Amino acid sequence: MADGVPAALSIRGLRKVYRGGFAAVSDLDLELPDGAFFGLLGPNGAGKTTLIGSVSNIVKPTAGELRVFGHDYRTREARRLMGLAEQDINVDRFLSVRQLLVYHAGFHGIGRRTAVHRADELLERFGLDHKADGRAYELSGGMQRRLVLARALIHRPRLLILDEPTAGVDVALRAEIWTLLKGLNAAGTTILLTTHYLEEAEALCNEIALIAAGRIVARGSASSLRDRYRARDISEVYDRIITAGATA
Repeated sequence: MADGVPAALSIRGLRKVYRGGFAAVSDLDLELPDGAFFGLLGPNGAGKTTLIGSVSNIVKPTAGELRVFGHDYRTREARRLMGLAEQDINVDRFLSVRQLLVYHAGFHGIGRRTAVHRADELLERFGLDHKADGRAYELSGGMQRRLVLARALIHRPRLLILDEPTAGVDVALRAEIWTLLKGLNAAGTTILLTTHYLEEAEALCNEIALIAAGRIVARGSASSLRDRYRARDISEVYDRIITAGATA
């Protein structure tokens, strides 16, 4: 907390041990200030998905304190303040594109009239308005990715969590998503981004953390990490920290 303003996300002592004794996350601390655009980088199995799942109340932590703008992550207040766009695209086969957004808004306590208005705004913003009455599962992969992002934004969260938001999309759509995310962050939305596209984190994030074996092993701005590891770009930083096993 800085100047009396609670952190957008505060994680203290997060630990998750799965059945069989595998520790996916080990006593992890992480704090994101309000308004941050934060990148979380690491290989598969490093703990990124477990961390996101824990914050989003999808995974039950073994231990730890997690707070969203000062609220315990399990509370309704925290859920209202947070939006999640998961890596796996999961859309209901029986709902239209508009219905999917309206129903999700209702989950957050938004009345139907307001939900329909917000849904139509987002559908136009994401270029999906001409597909509003079609089935969500019939959309192309790129359009489904847009829809998942729109769903995460329907209740206007202050903290947006994005798990590989541009995985599998073409170059043009990736550029559109980058522009959208920059605009959201400039307007005050805090963003936590995981991505395997290291240049994406370097281009978008004002701070980056690298995670390996369930622990944060380096953190800083892209420029400070490049300087610290005498690297040309974040890809080289990643290689030196993750591949070579160096730590900050």
